[in-house]
Amino acid sequence: MMLAGLALQSVVAQTARKITVNLTDDGKANIVGYLPVQPTGKAVVGCPGGGYSGLSLQNEGHDWADYFNRQGIAYFVLSYRMPHGDRTIPVGDAQKSIRVVRDSADVWGINPYDVGIMGFSAGGHLASTISTHSEFAERPDFSILFYPVISMNEKETHKGSCVNFLGSEGQKDQQLVKLFSNQHAVRRHLTPPAIILTANDDRTVPPVTNGVAYYTAMRKQGNDCALYIYPTGGHGFGFKSTFTYHDQMLNDLTTWLQRHQGPKKNAVRVACIGNSITDGFGIDMATQQGYPARLQRLLGNGYHVKNFGVSGRTMLNKGDLPYQNELAWRDALAFRPDIVIIKLGTNDSKPENWQYNKGFTDDLQLMVDALKANKNNPRIILCTPIPAFKPTWNINDSVIVNGITPIINKVAKKNKLQVIDLHTLYAHDGDKMLNDAIHPDAKGALRMAEIIAKALKETE
Repeated sequence: MMLAGLALQSVVAQTARKITVNLTDDGKANIVGYLPVQPTGKAVVGCPGGGYSGLSLQNEGHDWADYFNRQGIAYFVLSYRMPHGDRTIPVGDAQKSIRVVRDSADVWGINPYDVGIMGFSAGGHLASTISTHSEFAERPDFSILFYPVISMNEKETHKGSCVNFLGSEGQKDQQLVKLFSNQHAVRRHLTPPAIILTANDDRTVPPVTNGVAYYTAMRKQGNDCALYIYPTGGHGFGFKSTFTYHDQMLNDLTTWLQRHQGPKKNAVRVACIGNSITDGFGIDMATQQGYPARLQRLLGNGYHVKNFGVSGRTMLNKGDLPYQNELAWRDALAFRPDIVIIKLGTNDSKPENWQYNKGFTDDLQLMVDALKANKNNPRIILCTPIPAFKPTWNINDSVIVNGITPIINKVAKKNKLQVIDLHTLYAHDGDKMLNDAIHPDAKGALRMAEIIAKALKETE
């Protein structure tokens, strides 16, 4: 209780301005914004609960304004329309709310890369849906989920929320039920960090099959996620001071928010594009221990590094798993990076993929052209693949050296791009590999980050 009080006393305690923005012409969907006197740049869009049949606008909405504004956080209460079986209605309202906040970032003193979403109960389902199903521009940078509905299986969650969101016919479609049971929609690196707060005795939305299930999916993917389960409190405690653990809950949330600071608004954005080596395959908590995360720490807070690696992917568009078909590729473009580091080619060396080798040059050029056409006209850096110390999974180091590397150098020369020869610079680091001798371990990820950071700084 004292910690929460001290944290709140150290910041300004008033709202500078209250605004209302209609999201629909008739005003049935809107956001009411509370802008702090001394903004930090962080913003939260709040989605009240109500079983997708109504909205708990006070306890799970407006009552939170002072809490956030005291910390310099802009806060917006979203009044979203009810689905009545058409899930696109509330989803569209929530997506538009994120876009409006980001589009108005300069006017409202907000960092567009530090916009989060908060949801309670069914609003938690809506918040987790936006976090897992939306494109980059509409996806929040972090999620706060209170006793969230996560599953759409009425046998393990709040039945009314399921029926209202999917409709009675939708409930019969098991593929649709699974699609919007959001523990199944969590994506490695791409689903934003989350904090989940719930009560052990919640019998309306059982924690194990909802909040805990989401946490489990996030942890399995190595994503940043925290879970707080209070002994009692039931369902719907929201901002109620009568909730036994109210002060502890606020302290937990305040601490989490303070430790999850967004990047500087003008930070240099770095997109790391690649396969499983970029993704961090085999490294526990790769979001924090993979090479892009290590690169972030080496470069410092003047940079904003994001991991867009996807395991098993190829540069070849005729390969078995083309990178340019991935959501991560769309995300990388939407990120509007200032610097792009491309490290693909390892999986292309497999015989089943390299049979289409004539397309490698064109497919790499296609990627370069798409990045050049991006608004930022980024600095593009091509990396040769690190050595394949063993031919695991048919990966062929000879093809990497004699087939792929010359093409990378050729495309780089044509487009006047920088090349980092990871194959040579990492050649003596075979002791920093997993047992498959293809993927770096945590020490290897650090070594890769050091090589790339040095190359970046030498050419600044």
